[in-house]
Amino acid sequence: MKIKTFKDRRKRISLRQRKRINGTPERPRLRVFRSVSHIYVQVIDDMSGTTLASAASTEKALKDAKARNNIAGAKVLGKTIAERLIDKGIKQVVFDRGGFLYHGRIKAVAEAAREAGLEF
Repeated sequence: MKIKTFKDRRKRISLRQRKRINGTPERPRLRVFRSVSHIYVQVIDDMSGTTLASAASTEKALKDAKARNNIAGAKVLGKTIAERLIDKGIKQVVFDRGGFLYHGRIKAVAEAAREAGLEF
């Protein structure tokens, strides 16, 4: 895969990570995607190929909480996804940063999820 754009680079890093990261029913994969204007989080069971929970900065409940595409919004998103998972009885996940650097909004989502009770 030739790297021509930043998107190609991120995709290549993501594929390299996915060789080692795998979600199971006991410990699903917490996948983070950030676009220019929004942040999306999914919790995926790779064995069955299903999404167990998701949250995004586009949701009405999070828009009302002033969860914009910044670090403060990422913290609200991390707390929200952690609460949804704990309600379903899931406390351990595997963090998948999706080829993005562990910095800024990605780091804020992870730290907020840890503070809310998730283990990874």
